[in-house]
Amino acid sequence: MIDVALDRLTRGRWDAVWIEIDGDFDGRVERLLQQVNGDVGAGRYRAVVSAVPELIDPLSAILACPDIELIINAAEAERAAALAMLARPAAVGVRDSASDLSGPRLRQLSDEVTRFAATLAKLSTGTAPPAIAEAAIHASPANAPAVSAEAVHGVIRARRLRADHLPADLFADPAWDMLLDLLQAEIVQHRVPVSSLCNAAAVPATTALRWLKTMTERGVVQRRNDPHDGRRVFIELAKNTSTALRTYFAEAGRLGVI
Repeated sequence: MIDVALDRLTRGRWDAVWIEIDGDFDGRVERLLQQVNGDVGAGRYRAVVSAVPELIDPLSAILACPDIELIINAAEAERAAALAMLARPAAVGVRDSASDLSGPRLRQLSDEVTRFAATLAKLSTGTAPPAIAEAAIHASPANAPAVSAEAVHGVIRARRLRADHLPADLFADPAWDMLLDLLQAEIVQHRVPVSSLCNAAAVPATTALRWLKTMTERGVVQRRNDPHDGRRVFIELAKNTSTALRTYFAEAGRLGVI
């Protein structure tokens, strides 16, 4: 079946491709995904890949093209939304779960995207990040304020405590949660795979992946290939993002809120 799919992709002309992957992931599936990644990158067609959470890391390593839509454990409504995106390119870079597509939720999402886009514009250099050579995890950028891992962890813990007392979906802010997790990891010099970062986002994996894609495209975070495992990539803060976050913590600390 995989060989047939590869042959059809190579010989045919397609507007869109949808791929379903369950727990089976072998060399043939990897070759198929590499073909799709190259084809989408070359603009031959659009693609959606639907998979299970256990495959987030290997899929993220292979599907480096940001134009591929990766959905994880998607419900029917989200599958329908992804199918609609195949038919018509989305106007917004970050899309939330289709299960929340009510009028108020759409307005809230629009506000979130606008606010986050403004924040990213300040952090971003406006150009794509350069290629990353293999090296040790970068430490604190030069001249950036020192921040303790305990301070960052305290903020993360305080955010999680809200869910014990109030509905968690009122405060979903996956971009900020991921940035906090990456800053904490940078301070203690731990590497963060995509699957771990999705867990830190405290939202459905598909939503987290979409935010991560936007932050990567804007140069706020960057990918680093795992030199020991070709099926995994790590995510880390861009240096200017790290500096901005450390400055935020320093200023907030002087105000006594951290």
